[in-house]
Amino acid sequence: MQKLKHEDEVIVIAGKDTGKRGTISRLVGSNKVIIAGVNMVKRHTKPNPNLGQPGGIVEKEAALHISNIAIFNPQTNAADRVGIQVSDDGAKKRVFKSDGQDID
Repeated sequence: MQKLKHEDEVIVIAGKDTGKRGTISRLVGSNKVIIAGVNMVKRHTKPNPNLGQPGGIVEKEAALHISNIAIFNPQTNAADRVGIQVSDDGAKKRVFKSDGQDID
């Protein structure tokens, strides 16, 4: 079971965007994520007339390593860790480590 999933609200805990919050828009590989509106970089792109793309400087999100982000707990209004709790029937669920509340 993954600890971080698509559409989770996370907060950046290390790097140039420390303290910024956003939702996970895409998982890249097993240990990187792209967060909407965070870690913006400028890319210089060539025009592509076949696709109708103009050239220029495009600003887009770059990937962040999962060690630099933490899930955001709305009850405590702070970063938190994710724990996996197994029920008696074997079902797993994600919980916040600080207060044991369900994430999903």
